[in-house]
Amino acid sequence: MEFSQADFDRLLVSEHTRKTSELTYAKDPLDAENLTKWGGALLELAQFQTVSDAKKMITDAISKLDEALMINPSKHETLWCMGNAHSTAAFMTTDNDEAKISFDQAAQFFQRAVDADPGNELYQKSLEVAAKAPELHMEFQKAAADQQQTMGGAPSASSTANAAKKKSSDLKYDIFGWIILAVGIVAWVGMAKSHVPPPPPR
Repeated sequence: MEFSQADFDRLLVSEHTRKTSELTYAKDPLDAENLTKWGGALLELAQFQTVSDAKKMITDAISKLDEALMINPSKHETLWCMGNAHSTAAFMTTDNDEAKISFDQAAQFFQRAVDADPGNELYQKSLEVAAKAPELHMEFQKAAADQQQTMGGAPSASSTANAAKKKSSDLKYDIFGWIILAVGIVAWVGMAKSHVPPPPPR
């Protein structure tokens, strides 16, 4: 996998956020905002890992986000990030039944985020995309299966393999694009909240 400078920068920022969150957690394990940042950083870092390592990071992210929701069950940023974590987990599995369970969970978290912050267009869009995600997953799995069959087939089918590979790659970038957007917004909201100027003296 080749990294662009932007990818490398995102990797560094996410790793820094993960380490900072880990240290903050040691001091205050009940900080829901910190746990949300930590979960978001793990989701971002998962994009740069092998499939097996990515699955572990996503599971860890879900665990951190779950902790945050136990502290503050209505925190819409965390609900939305949890929806992204479940969507990502679903796309990482080849088992359609397992993926459907994760997509259903993602939709529930996106709905809760919309309910908590109805004016948030990103949450609305995430909920709309979640409805289409199982179909995208099936297309992705079909393209991957077609690609495997084509690679084992005759050399004249190379153009079909390239088309399947491109479609599979495009879908992967679409999915990771949403995840990147999600994590970026969560990080931005978190930083904005942590840098609020103090109220003027009375």
